[in-house]
Amino acid sequence: MQRKNQGFSLLEVMIALIIFSIGVLGMAGLLMLSVRTNHSAYLRSQAGFLAQGMADRMRLNMPALWTDAYNLSYPVSGTLPACTVATPCTVANIVTRDSIAWSNSLTQLLPAPTATIACQLNPGAIVPSAREITNRAPYNGLCNITITWSESSLNRGAGANFQTFAWVFQP
Repeated sequence: MQRKNQGFSLLEVMIALIIFSIGVLGMAGLLMLSVRTNHSAYLRSQAGFLAQGMADRMRLNMPALWTDAYNLSYPVSGTLPACTVATPCTVANIVTRDSIAWSNSLTQLLPAPTATIACQLNPGAIVPSAREITNRAPYNGLCNITITWSESSLNRGAGANFQTFAWVFQP
């Protein structure tokens, strides 16, 4: 007499569930790594946007560049200058406003940020007269913006590590 197979045995169902569970756990781990990597890319993009924004602010205030007024360590604190149509901002007021606004953006968009800006004239560069600087003479040197922030490591249990975005540009 021949027996007919009448379905799966309990053992076959258990093995199938174990294999399926291992696959689901692997996909969950892959999803977690994807989320971490995506967040890391987001933070790097924010650092690039922040650096570009400060470079644009610096380009608009050439007289301050010539006096190294932007060469600071960030974040900085303070109060925004009260500039009005009747009492417009001075060059120093603009640097203060730019520095505080940029510092606020740094601390809002990046975890535990620090930054430095260092501008240096090219060797042999001649500093223009005060009148030429006031008329926005182009800066004859290079500026270096370095932004560092704390980021969760992609390795489990490794804690936080620090990422750095460095950019050298001519304003």
